Amino acid sequence: MASDPIALELFKNALLSAADDMALTIFRTTYSGVLRDNMDYSTALFDSEGALAAQGLTLPAHLGSMPTAMAAILETFEGNIDEGDVFILNDPFKGGMHLPDIFVFKPIFFEGRLLAYAATVCHHTDVGGRVPGSNASDSTEIYQEGLRIPPIKMFAGGRRNETLFSLIETNVRVPVKVFGDLRAQLAASTIAERSLIDLARHYGPDEVSRLMRELILYAERMTRAAIRELPDGVYSFRDHIDDDGIDEGRPIPLVVTITKKDDHMRVDWTGSSPQVKGAINNTLSFTKSASYCAVRSLLPANIPNNDGVFRAIEVVAPPGTIANCVLPAACAARGLTGFRMVDCVFGALAKMAPDKVFASSDGGNTCITIGGWDASRRPFIYVDFTCSAWGGRPDKDGLDGNSNIFANMASQSVEVTETEQPLEILAYEFIKDAMGPGKYRGGAPFRRDYRFLGEEAILQVRSDRRAFRPYGLYGGAPGRPSMNALTRDGERRLLPTKFAMTIRRGDVFRHEVAGAGGWGDPLERDPARVLGDVKAGLVSKERARAEYGVVLSV
Repeated sequence: MASDPIALELFKNALLSAADDMALTIFRTTYSGVLRDNMDYSTALFDSEGALAAQGLTLPAHLGSMPTAMAAILETFEGNIDEGDVFILNDPFKGGMHLPDIFVFKPIFFEGRLLAYAATVCHHTDVGGRVPGSNASDSTEIYQEGLRIPPIKMFAGGRRNETLFSLIETNVRVPVKVFGDLRAQLAASTIAERSLIDLARHYGPDEVSRLMRELILYAERMTRAAIRELPDGVYSFRDHIDDDGIDEGRPIPLVVTITKKDDHMRVDWTGSSPQVKGAINNTLSFTKSASYCAVRSLLPANIPNNDGVFRAIEVVAPPGTIANCVLPAACAARGLTGFRMVDCVFGALAKMAPDKVFASSDGGNTCITIGGWDASRRPFIYVDFTCSAWGGRPDKDGLDGNSNIFANMASQSVEVTETEQPLEILAYEFIKDAMGPGKYRGGAPFRRDYRFLGEEAILQVRSDRRAFRPYGLYGGAPGRPSMNALTRDGERRLLPTKFAMTIRRGDVFRHEVAGAGGWGDPLERDPARVLGDVKAGLVSKERARAEYGVVLSV
């Protein structure tokens, strides 16, 4: 029986508020900068059967992957889920994505009946492995990357799994931060539990279960109706990752084919590279997440983000490929591939709906990790994710200094970073003439300069978009490539896009984010907009003339 639309709307808002409260709880209680400042975490609620019912306002990169993790828990513990249990996992080959992303699931009971599941996933500062931060792009197998946690009970009947906690404490470099962040996940789960119990008291448990199912069906109907309005056809796009950091200079193809028919869309990654040596391989769950994110961006904003959306979008990726890796593939730096997949899907969707899709972004977030030990042998690990530019859009410029659509992350505070880490930020600024020219130009990227103040540390960087620049659309030009450089004793040298190296006191590392692609013919750009960019210091007079045909006398 269909719900009263007002009752369903009220319930939907209550459920979404509960998921958002979970996100705010992590924000307020977490220990590490990568969560507190970057906000690299996500929250969600599942119904009693494990279907995703509501998402918090967090990362699309995580949220589309959550159903796979939930399914792994249900498969492992079928018939063994009790009140007071809490489940944990991070194993990419048993429901996870990469090892730093730890999932926590808490079943919510009401009067002895399983009502729902609270779900959180957080990127943890360190989970062990050969490099501080557990994020190295030059690892070549999963066994080098850190502690793998299969689906396991973190708490059983309310009692803590002391063996698991001892294993975690022994294997991570910064257990205080890791346990603090895990407690934040537990706190968020408790907040969700209180909210769901309040809803059960108000509506009754049967009605809560029915309304959750109805909300998912409602999202599916809306998604299928929106997809039906798009033109049927087959649309393909091909892009390349520069390399995997092991076989330098060897391009890695990403190929996507979208088949749209009636109310169904198939996103097929057949033709993409076999899985590679470096740690940029995707699990199928992360490939699904990237695919969902790009397609969802084309649909109306008022569709609830839940399992109903995913039911209308089929994602295919052959096992043993970069889009669906198998053991013993390394995948710590898989974020790069996921971001690039979003751009790849947008390239195909631009052929389907040219008036709705923007050009390539900066290529996804760059991961910068600096870790080591201070003079007192205390560990420090700085993890930062940097992205800053959207591609030019069909009716406006790309966003400047804004997180990638797949990430929804914030930027870490310079002052907090300098207080907590042995680092000094010397520059944090937009880069002139870096955005792709177009009728609507790409977003402006930025550069950051990091001076290391400790004795010695490992610098690990995951970046891309140097050989294959962010593409433009419909006459728009590509953005400027990314750049890494290290200055030591006054001598500056360029570095590859992916590397791990030892740095010492006084070394200055510079990363420049790639510029986003432009949309439309640059010669059609309004001269007043060109003048505004010149005044803002984003475009030089020389580039204004060369790229846009605008000659400025002042």
